[in-house]
Amino acid sequence: METQKRPGGRSARVRDAVRQATLAELTLHGYSGLTVDNVAQRSGVHKTTVYRRWGSPEGLIADALELAENEPWPIPDTGSLDDDLRAITELVRTGFADPDAGPVASAFIAAAVQNSTAAEALRHFYAARHTQSAEVVRRAIARGNLPDTVDAEEVIRFAVAPIYYRLFITHEPVTTQDTLRAADAALAAARAGAI
Repeated sequence: METQKRPGGRSARVRDAVRQATLAELTLHGYSGLTVDNVAQRSGVHKTTVYRRWGSPEGLIADALELAENEPWPIPDTGSLDDDLRAITELVRTGFADPDAGPVASAFIAAAVQNSTAAEALRHFYAARHTQSAEVVRRAIARGNLPDTVDAEEVIRFAVAPIYYRLFITHEPVTTQDTLRAADAALAAARAGAI
């Protein structure tokens, strides 16, 4: 008989311990070095429990992304769409440059390229981030700074896409100037009614 999962109970504590261990292992070893055995050892959760509940490194990644979906993202509110969108693109750049968060985020993307379960989890994660970030565009629409036909989430995707392209396709360094240019291009497209 399957046990019920109680929020805040033992199940939640186990899930959090495994998630923290997964993130630590990703930081140290990347996606290719992530193993269920190492996560079990680091988390203090019995190996059979980890295998039964998560099954594989991809299951660990999918669960960590699911937990991250609803975590707050620091949405800027400067009163200016230009400044807000520039701040968002800069947050993406600095997030990947961060010595702790960057390797984890990169490992999530590497896993998604190689595994459909991880890809689905990453898609849901980014959909949630885009919805949260699009608040800056929705505010601008409400202020009358953009037409109400603009797709707020598409503006966010358009702004951050060049950063991901440089990081994961061409493997070029990303500078603050690059993030400003990406935000400004997205704003120009939104103002022209192209998105």
